[in-house]
Amino acid sequence: MSKTDEIDDSSAPLIEHLAELRTRLIRSVIAFVIGIVVAFTVAEPILQFLLHPIEETLRELGDPSPTMQYTSPQEYLFTLFRISMVFGFALAFPVISYQMWRFVAPGLYRSEKGAFLPFLIASPFMFLLGATFAQFVVTPLAMQFFLGFADVSSIFANLLTTAAGDVPAEVAVVPESADGVKITFFGKVNESLDITLKFIIAFGLCFQLPVLLTLMGKAGLVSAEGLGAVRKYAMVGILVLAALVTPPDVITQIILFTVVYGLYEVSIFLVARVEQKREAQLRAEGYYDDEEDEDDAMMAEFEEGENK
Repeated sequence: MSKTDEIDDSSAPLIEHLAELRTRLIRSVIAFVIGIVVAFTVAEPILQFLLHPIEETLRELGDPSPTMQYTSPQEYLFTLFRISMVFGFALAFPVISYQMWRFVAPGLYRSEKGAFLPFLIASPFMFLLGATFAQFVVTPLAMQFFLGFADVSSIFANLLTTAAGDVPAEVAVVPESADGVKITFFGKVNESLDITLKFIIAFGLCFQLPVLLTLMGKAGLVSAEGLGAVRKYAMVGILVLAALVTPPDVITQIILFTVVYGLYEVSIFLVARVEQKREAQLRAEGYYDDEEDEDDAMMAEFEEGENK
């Protein structure tokens, strides 16, 4: 066999992997495009759903007909397309994750497949849970805080039409006011949607904390004891996170801190469970030495007695 033949034989598996990767990527892109098309057909109802917290807040402030605006001809279309991109990816994610799994799975051992697959399922579930929490809890509280600064919502836009009735336009007169400048909310669609999507993505990522730490514990990168030892630093970090991603509202920040810190404690419990299972498996296979642990414990007690 010549040297050229050896090179061709060694490069064949790489070419096969690249061809397999290309096939998986093409299928993922097709699923993404189909998801965008499907999401675009219902983009307007989705937009109404995402802006519902703002609508409810405006109605509570006394606006009988909440209205939002866009200031450029293409803005509303691009807003719908942005929604289609986000929710199209969500619709296509099962297909994309399956294609990723089919590409990676042949190179994993049976035990590695069993360890990785649950996290692949838990990750989108936790993201959906965080997004739901953001939409139904955090966003309404944030809108009540932000819009609460306006003395008048968007009632002024409807005031003349409701008060004037059939009176001709040249007769209708804008009522005078000597109370200073009226602060009125005329919300833009894209900017209001941007706030809602930021909350959804931020809380969706925060709810990935148990999945991430448990996976790191599975790989031996973190331990339950180590996570417990840095608990006070984690509390400070969560407080900073709550101050950054939420409005300067104490109630909203306390809610976020409580939820994320609760997820941190759940992560410690899950990592401890992973360590117990690993220890039991090693003991069953004869790799775990109980006598060595006892010697280490006795040595620690001896050193502690000397320090006293």
